[in-house]
Amino acid sequence: MDDRSRFGGARYVAFEGVEGAGKSTIARRVADFLEELGERVVLVREPGGTEVGERIRDILLTTGHEVAPRAEAALFAASRAQLIAETVSPAIAEGVWVLSDRTAYSSLAYQAGGRGLDIGEVFALNDIALAGVWPDVVVLLRVEPRVGLERQSGGDRIGNEETAFHEKVAAAFDDLAASEPDRFIVVDASAPVDDVVRAVLAELGIVR
Repeated sequence: MDDRSRFGGARYVAFEGVEGAGKSTIARRVADFLEELGERVVLVREPGGTEVGERIRDILLTTGHEVAPRAEAALFAASRAQLIAETVSPAIAEGVWVLSDRTAYSSLAYQAGGRGLDIGEVFALNDIALAGVWPDVVVLLRVEPRVGLERQSGGDRIGNEETAFHEKVAAAFDDLAASEPDRFIVVDASAPVDDVVRAVLAELGIVR
């Protein structure tokens, strides 16, 4: 690995983006590459990743019922708090790579950007949940919301929102990336998967 990368010793990496951006696929491919290099990797997803979190995930993503925006934000934060305490923080303490399919930045994009909640309040809620443990690096897989939605074989409660909602989410992700350029990698996720993986690995300094 190339330690000259601007991310140096980063070990906690978030994969973010709109629906259908390829977060799960790219995170898994990067994890596989790291493991082939002999690195220890923990791959997690949000919401979920723990027994408590998976139960919350069912509430958040199951279609057929309404969840108020503030309740939605609080449930995401609760799932996240459990994941940080149970899995993420212990792994980081051991020097293990943590690759996360979504993190608190999704709440900033979806519940603030998409739902219209105050971004300062959503940040504060999640900072408490994370105990200050935010990702070292955020890989924003950028794709047009329409294209991402077309890739989906069947959406969940949030994925089934109108396109206008997802456009607000995409714009919020772009704003977050612009506001934290030292933390964000922005990759064109409309490219072939192999190209996306290579771009992410290069940006992280894992390959040249």
